Amino acid sequence: MASEWWRSAVIYQVYPRSFADGDGDGVGDLRGIRSRLPELAELGVDAVWFSPFMTSPQRDAGYDVADYTDIDPLFGSLADFTDVLTDAHALGLRIIIDLVPNHTSSDHVWFQAALAAGPGSPERDWYIFRDGKGAGGDEPPNNWQSVFGGPAWTRVTEADGTPGQWYLHLFDSSQPDLNWRSPFVRAAFVDILKFWLDWGVDGFRVDVAHGLIKAEGLPDYTPPQAGGSMGGRPGADDVEDEPPLAPYWGQEGVHEIYREWHEVLAGYDGDRALCGEAWVEPLSRLAKWVRPDEMQQTFNFAYLETPWEGGALREVIQDSLEAFGAVGAPSTWVLSNHDVVRHATRLALAFENPQGAGIGPRDLKRLPDRFFALRRGRAATALMLALPGSSYLYQGEELGLPEVVDLPDDARQDPTWFRTGGERYGRDGCRVPIPWEAGAPAYGFNETGRSWLPQPKLWAEYARDVQKSDPESTLSLYRTLLELRRQHGLGLGEVEWLGGYHEQVVALRNRDVTVIANLGTAPVTLPAGDILAASSPFEGRLPVDTTVWLRAAE
Repeated sequence: MASEWWRSAVIYQVYPRSFADGDGDGVGDLRGIRSRLPELAELGVDAVWFSPFMTSPQRDAGYDVADYTDIDPLFGSLADFTDVLTDAHALGLRIIIDLVPNHTSSDHVWFQAALAAGPGSPERDWYIFRDGKGAGGDEPPNNWQSVFGGPAWTRVTEADGTPGQWYLHLFDSSQPDLNWRSPFVRAAFVDILKFWLDWGVDGFRVDVAHGLIKAEGLPDYTPPQAGGSMGGRPGADDVEDEPPLAPYWGQEGVHEIYREWHEVLAGYDGDRALCGEAWVEPLSRLAKWVRPDEMQQTFNFAYLETPWEGGALREVIQDSLEAFGAVGAPSTWVLSNHDVVRHATRLALAFENPQGAGIGPRDLKRLPDRFFALRRGRAATALMLALPGSSYLYQGEELGLPEVVDLPDDARQDPTWFRTGGERYGRDGCRVPIPWEAGAPAYGFNETGRSWLPQPKLWAEYARDVQKSDPESTLSLYRTLLELRRQHGLGLGEVEWLGGYHEQVVALRNRDVTVIANLGTAPVTLPAGDILAASSPFEGRLPVDTTVWLRAAE
């Protein structure tokens, strides 16, 4: 396999509980994933990233890890994972797994030991325990709020039954934050990395990669604007180049950790890679995560959050290429994942929708037509896959799946829904099990018809078997784009901007491919050149919400 494969790879995210279910219990698993790997190889991706499958009480869909070196029985066993690795590598697919280092489950033996050991013990230092403020320590140590809503602190009851210290949890109360200033924690995670590298994984996606170090003294902090983002991003009127971040995000100390991890991965053959989930702005700051001695990739959330607007897209693409290029790293493009509204819905919304808020029944009357939204989503994908660097796809986007909006309240499982008292719907709508066969139980997700989140009836229209033989389907579009991307080496190319177009047209050349995306309100005349691919069928001028790839004229 080619050196530094991660520079141009297209990586497919599998959300294990919703991808394919091998035992019929309604929750996806490793056996199910293994059975569907050939479809991913046929799609044309280079690698597969698995969201967490490690031992967990599943209070936050596996992002609350209770054992970092074993598989949760819900998903199978280490033997099952070995089979997945073997089959994937035989198909030419690399495997990236999720690592969650910011916090553990409250069920983890480390946290249970910290509770039992009491204040001042070495075990308490593995987490962020503090005495409370006020009379009797009845108030939290500071005013920090959880990403999922509510206070970021929970008070414990000590072994003698008295009210005790408070522990920090930037997410759910069942996810206590680790203290990354602790030598024990640092050493333990080096061992965890080596465990999975020895097992044969090709890399790690690092959850909340910007959150491991907190500012000294844990000062009070009030975000400049409301919202569900994990980035602590500045308010709209903040014009500083690098505005202050929250004291729990993006602290300089995180880079020492990733330099250590880089050395661990460098000790293995095969160009093992780290990709960080770092909600950090601006891009010049984010690029610090991918300096030559740190991570290989980091998700480009600035690109994901850019609206469907020509000038904004040109700016974020150029800024990304400059920022990441300045440190010798590829930009890593992404439009959808397990934390955001699917882009085949999101890019056509006409109202504000902060990351993590989700959409639901209250939004039904103001949702866009799904076919209009899909047309825009396909155009966005065709633009993204033409860009140099690496791209991530989220399971089901190759089918054009929309966000599931009409989930009943009693089916929801995202902690955001519960911690906000139903004010925010959360992320369940993008996590519904995906459809494989239109006429099968659970649309081919399994053979029993069970599904941990209810699947909508319209899933039959999007099923893979329906789309496979349709040359105009979204699945066929993805396969065509991925094949052309590989043939023309676009992942290792460069962007040359083309002038002479309206502000709402994004026009560029990458190697021998000209790319024109029409984000305006009127058709666009195309330059000379053979059409290689188009996000939607057309004749003559390029329609609105359509992207075309042309063979560039010599």
